[in-house]
Amino acid sequence: MKYMVSNFKTSQSGMSLVELMVAMVIGLFLTAGVFTMFSMSSSNVTTTSQFNNLQENGRIALAIMERDISQLAFMGDMTGTDFVVGSNTTINSAAVPNDCVGGGVNNATLPNATASHFRRIWGYEAGVSGVSFNCLSGVKTNTDVLQIKRFIGPNTLSPTTASRHYVATTSSQAIFFTGNQVTPVLASSRYWEYQHHIYFIRDDGDIPVLRRRTLTVANGMNNEEQLVEGIENFRVLYGIDDDGDDMPNRYVPVASVDTVMWDNQSFQRVVAIKLYILVRSVEQDRTYTNETKYLLGDKIISPPQDNFRRKVMSTTVVLENPVLIRS
Repeated sequence: MKYMVSNFKTSQSGMSLVELMVAMVIGLFLTAGVFTMFSMSSSNVTTTSQFNNLQENGRIALAIMERDISQLAFMGDMTGTDFVVGSNTTINSAAVPNDCVGGGVNNATLPNATASHFRRIWGYEAGVSGVSFNCLSGVKTNTDVLQIKRFIGPNTLSPTTASRHYVATTSSQAIFFTGNQVTPVLASSRYWEYQHHIYFIRDDGDIPVLRRRTLTVANGMNNEEQLVEGIENFRVLYGIDDDGDDMPNRYVPVASVDTVMWDNQSFQRVVAIKLYILVRSVEQDRTYTNETKYLLGDKIISPPQDNFRRKVMSTTVVLENPVLIRS
């Protein structure tokens, strides 16, 4: 019996070297595409996040200052009347410790006995103006500093907070005192909290911060609040009424505001304020180079050539109280 032997060859299926190399190249292209899309998506998220933060920080900074400035020179029943110590004004409170005394002969926290008008508003440009607040240090150069004084409404029935300054007023008399003193007796008077604020910018490390000095009894004007991070520059233009119609005829920088305007001595008065702020991102974006030129009112900021994004924001505040004074 004969047996037939068959030889079967086992065939092997797979990729040739050329096919494998082609597949690897295609895979590399696909991987590069995925990483590119991921990088672009990450960059867009960073950009969007930073612009949102710029918008929010700027909005908060302007809202804080606008609300405060809009009440500038509100002096309760004495609004529109100058404080004359020894005539219509009495100072019961002791001298303010750590006081911030501005330019002019009557520009401390409390009115003094000189015949000059008590200044409710004053400002300067750090490193540029000839006069500045000695109480401030490290103020960012070429940024504005703004001082305002006002009563805080509504009036209070019990001025007993020991750390605060108060004023008792009628339409013709004012008595300054503190909450840790006996409340003065003044017929038909109302009581108001008195506040002195100073806005300025100083860096916290490499982060610029909008700050505010406030008044207390024990610490005077040495109380400092950090308001908003990332506010890199702050510019004030003062709206001047030249013809007595209570409307600003022009907006000028602090260097163009003279004594008559600061003191509201004649028809030339500060009746409005334009605020400009330059908001800067807190963190750098190494994929971005800032080559933008910025305009803050009358001031040009050269391209910073760094990795921080920025945004200019502004608002105009009408000073209603100086208008009411003349009306």
